[in-house]
Amino acid sequence: MATPAIVGVMPTVTLLGIAQDGGRPQPGCQRACCADLGPEDVRHPVSLGITDEDGQGHLIEATRALGDQLRLWGHPSLRSVLLTHAHFGHVDGLGLFGRETLNASGLRLYASASMHALIERTPQWSLMVDQGVFSAQSISSGAVQMLSESVRVEPLAVPHRAELSDMHAFVVRGPNKSVLFLPDHDRWEDTLAHHGVSTIREWFAKLSVDVALVDGTFWSSDELSGRSQLDVPHPPVAETLERLGPKRDDDPEIIFIHLNHTNPLYSETSEQHRVLTELGWQVGQQGMSFTL
Repeated sequence: MATPAIVGVMPTVTLLGIAQDGGRPQPGCQRACCADLGPEDVRHPVSLGITDEDGQGHLIEATRALGDQLRLWGHPSLRSVLLTHAHFGHVDGLGLFGRETLNASGLRLYASASMHALIERTPQWSLMVDQGVFSAQSISSGAVQMLSESVRVEPLAVPHRAELSDMHAFVVRGPNKSVLFLPDHDRWEDTLAHHGVSTIREWFAKLSVDVALVDGTFWSSDELSGRSQLDVPHPPVAETLERLGPKRDDDPEIIFIHLNHTNPLYSETSEQHRVLTELGWQVGQQGMSFTL
């Protein structure tokens, strides 16, 4: 459900990165997927920029590619940072807001109670809170947060490896459209059961979203050489497509993000990319934006 329209600039969201935590190319990878990549092939860890009706910026995830992502976004004046969870690529840029780099002040830092507890236990991060770089703002599943008069976010708890913190997806709602940001979760059956639904379509209809940016980490469960999907659980894109089938007229746009460096969807000439797009779905592109 959209927020009542506010006169002024229409708010937007911008996809500032589409890669899994390691980015592309991934450090240490010497396989064909990362060999001989040029600057045009670099993909940042996943992040989403929200620009409200006043031109203020609200950033979901704090990655080490923050500088490049701010340039891609057009350097809006930042008002807040929102964190989904504590895994490395989603938080390893928090220190860049400190005195040594951006020297930010009074940024609202939206995170769950378990994420804030981790921040308090991490000396560098807790120091930044003490110095006033961040102003801690707690989130909980289903509790709406107003980022501006016309933009609000709704956190959604989803099952994902919780070694350090729990995990929340976000629905970003504007005057006319809503966008789901779901970069990580373990298994569709667990996520759907957690929200009391049986299918992906039922959940997205319940959320009333127009665009869904969803976990596309791996194309298939056998993609990780020498590692089990039990070690790094994410629903394979092939499974998601099997659950969805072809796009229907009343479906939201479903766009796959958080792609591991091994994912064949990076290649627009791959068979996997062809299968996905012929079904009517999309692969995320760094810099793509949506008006809210």
